[in-house]
Amino acid sequence: MLPLEDFEFVGSMLSRPECVLATSDGVLHIADWRGGVSIIAPDGSQKLIRADGDYPPKPNGIAIWPDGGWLLAHLGDNEGGVYHLSPAGKLTPFLLEVEGVPLPPTNYVHIDDLNRIWITISTRRSPRSLGYRPNCSDGFIVLVDRAGARIVADGLGYTNECQIHPVDRHLYVNETFSRKLSRFKVNDDGTLGPKIVVSEFGHGVYPDGLTFDANGGIWITSIISNRVIRVNQSGEQNILAEDFDTARLNALEEKYLDGKLITEDLGNPLGAKLRNISSAAFGGTDMKTVFFGCLLGTSIAKVHSPWPGLKPFYWHWSPIKTSNKIKQFL
Repeated sequence: MLPLEDFEFVGSMLSRPECVLATSDGVLHIADWRGGVSIIAPDGSQKLIRADGDYPPKPNGIAIWPDGGWLLAHLGDNEGGVYHLSPAGKLTPFLLEVEGVPLPPTNYVHIDDLNRIWITISTRRSPRSLGYRPNCSDGFIVLVDRAGARIVADGLGYTNECQIHPVDRHLYVNETFSRKLSRFKVNDDGTLGPKIVVSEFGHGVYPDGLTFDANGGIWITSIISNRVIRVNQSGEQNILAEDFDTARLNALEEKYLDGKLITEDLGNPLGAKLRNISSAAFGGTDMKTVFFGCLLGTSIAKVHSPWPGLKPFYWHWSPIKTSNKIKQFL
């Protein structure tokens, strides 16, 4: 339903743009491994907001901070944490440990409309490539709210993107190497109910990013296979797009099942056009343009959707609190 020839690209010279967010003003906010956030204006002009200091973060997931700037999930080689990046490039630690233990390399951060911050850690193993296993289940989710920071879910199979659904209010999370989309009921105090597996994925699917459309669909991006999958509320799956070399995908699948998948296996694109897509965000004036972050490209793919997206909590948030907004940086 999303032909590869319909995919176009925006931006240039981005570095590992894993996470992309789109806001109502037409601006894209993109994680950039040069140490900050790249922003792309509707006219295509772009600017890197790079963190100050000699040790720039490696932002994997990012979230727009309601009072200005962004939160960055730092995916270091051996260390993690969440940092606040101001529009001027000032980097401030936000959360470096939980329950007295330093955060391992940190995958994703999400802020909901109650200003609760949800953070995912994929694995406690080091190097984290040891977590690329079917039987690894040491990922967890941290919640930060008025009560402080604490682990609210544990024992997950390589925890990746998580988001609160704006309508049903459940917390959805991808477990990449357990190949599951799961959800939790969120109680008023932030505690979570039992995990419910919404959908399990099969051969060649490694769910990474997720987003929601206005017709009840949950969009999943699969790394490695460059698959875009729409899951309905009953867990039924519909593959909307895919881009991979079959022989190479089968070889990597065999390594995964044998417990031998390594970081380098994720470093060579399998697609003819898509570059290991990892996240998705609806945008545009009609919410029918889908933007895709990736692990291996230098730009952001986009394509027209038959369904409009569900407006995320941050849709009207502006990380740059000035009358000219983004223009002062471009």
